[in-house]
Amino acid sequence: MSCNPMQQTPGLDIIVGMSDIPTPQDATRLLVQLRRQQDISHRRIEGQGLSPEMAMFRLWQSQRLANTHADLLRSERYAPACRFFLDDIYAPKDFTQRNHDIVRIHDFMMRFLPASLLRVLTQAIEINALTEELDALLLEVMVDQLGVHDSITPQQYAEGYRICDNYASRAYQIQLLVQVGHGLDRLTRLPVIGWTLRLARGPAHRGGWYELQGFLERGYSAFRHMGGAGDFLHLVEHREMRILDQIFAGAADPFVVAEP
Repeated sequence: MSCNPMQQTPGLDIIVGMSDIPTPQDATRLLVQLRRQQDISHRRIEGQGLSPEMAMFRLWQSQRLANTHADLLRSERYAPACRFFLDDIYAPKDFTQRNHDIVRIHDFMMRFLPASLLRVLTQAIEINALTEELDALLLEVMVDQLGVHDSITPQQYAEGYRICDNYASRAYQIQLLVQVGHGLDRLTRLPVIGWTLRLARGPAHRGGWYELQGFLERGYSAFRHMGGAGDFLHLVEHREMRILDQIFAGAADPFVVAEP
């Protein structure tokens, strides 16, 4: 079985020019459109739920990330951002509704906002799709080839990575996550973004967009709390790339990383 869905490695441009900064007029246009329920009525999507194997798999990944970045979780400055990633991206939850909402709101906003202003949302869609694809393939390998059913060992997880043989895709996943983080960091420095989120809360809740609105508010709040995410994202990238390299090098304990 091939477990190599994509091998592209190019990063997305994360430099934002002056023309990419949203204006109050952009925010007003968005809010006006959000109030037009006939244009963007919410659609309830019934997810299939996580299989017991996928729930176990994602819980193991979440616990591994929490162990690797335990010092960040203990940090008053970095804990909210670290918790956001663990609870809103890598948690053992069914994100079907939220992911559907992200795609739909993105397509809707493309009608009247420049693509450059939606870069972070576009990247969030990409990393959601990539992560789900890579996770499904890795879990299939571990179940079918490594006999994983009720529990996962670090050795089985690392061996599954090597069988999948998709280093470039995994490196790109880390890169993309860091780029989303930088994008969120930039947005927290623009007063218009916080203002828009607050004003959008009422229309979003009345329209049924609870999960998406909560996701956006938690991400914004967590990154704003840091007052600059550069050091945090550099440390996360360093550790995760080090682990990836150690897995593919066949290290006996690839999840132990030294500080940079």
